[in-house]
Amino acid sequence: MKDLESYSLYLGKLAVQSLIEEAELTPKPGLVDMKSSGSHRDMSLDTMIRSAIALEDTFREIAETSFNRTPSQELREKIAMIGRRGEQEMFQATGGVNTHKGAIWALGLLVSSAAMNMGKSPGKEVAVQAGRLALYKDRNLPAGKTNGGRVKARFGVDGARGEAEQGFPHIRQIALPVLNESREKGLNEDFCRLNVLIALMAELNDTCIMHRGGAEALEITKANSKVIVMAGGVSADKGWQLLEQLDQLLCSMNVSPGGSADLLAAAIFLDYLDQNAKSEFKRIEALQI
Repeated sequence: MKDLESYSLYLGKLAVQSLIEEAELTPKPGLVDMKSSGSHRDMSLDTMIRSAIALEDTFREIAETSFNRTPSQELREKIAMIGRRGEQEMFQATGGVNTHKGAIWALGLLVSSAAMNMGKSPGKEVAVQAGRLALYKDRNLPAGKTNGGRVKARFGVDGARGEAEQGFPHIRQIALPVLNESREKGLNEDFCRLNVLIALMAELNDTCIMHRGGAEALEITKANSKVIVMAGGVSADKGWQLLEQLDQLLCSMNVSPGGSADLLAAAIFLDYLDQNAKSEFKRIEALQI
C-alpha cells in the first residue's frame, strides 16, 4: 500500500527525471539538447536541468494535494495555485527564462491524476482522468493572455489547454504507441524517443512554433517531420539525415517545437508509470508463488 508521503515524493522525482531525460535527448530539431541550444538563445541544457530540479517540490506538493482524491473544482484550483508558485520557482532558477511553463501545466495535471488513484491505472487512463480535471475552469486565473492564448485567438488552434482538456490524445494515440512500436523493432531508447518526438511534430498544432513562425512555419515543420516518419524514422540512414536537416531548418527559421517536447516529457512520465507498475505486479506475483 502506498502512503501519501512516499508516493508523492516518488511522483515528484519521476516528473523531474522525465523533464531532464527529455532535455538531454539528442539531437532534437530546434530544441535545447546536449549538442546545442537549438533556436533558444536565452537558454542551455544547464538552464533546463536547473529548471527541472527546481520544480520537484511543485510536483510533489501537487501529488500530496491530489492523493486519493477525485477530479473537482476545488482540486483544480488548488493545483493551479501550486503550479503558479512553481512557475515563480522556475523563473528564479533560470533568471527569468520560461523553460517549463507548458510542462508544469501538462505534467502537473498528470502527476495529480496519478496521485488520485495511487498508480493503479495504466498511463492512458491517467491521461484521460487528467483531462477530466483540466475541464474544470480555474476561477483564480490571472488576467492576461499567454503566448498559447494569443496563438489560439489568432489561428484558432487548441494548444496545450485543449490537448489537456481532451485527455492528451496526442500522447495516447501517437506518443505511447510509437514508443512501443519502436521498442518492438529493437531500437535503442534514444531512437525510440526521437521517433516519438518526430511523430508528435508531424501531427501536433504546436503553438510554440506558431508563436514564433506562424502557420507557415508549422506546416513546414509538419511536412518535414512526416517525411522522416515515411523514411522509416530516425534509425534509418535517410531518416537520420533528414532529422539533421530539419534541425538546421528550424534553427534557420528561429522556431522551436516546445509543445511537442512537453508532450514527449509527459509521455516519458506515463511510460515510467506503466513500467514501474508492471515491475510491482511481477514482484507481488513472485511473492505469491
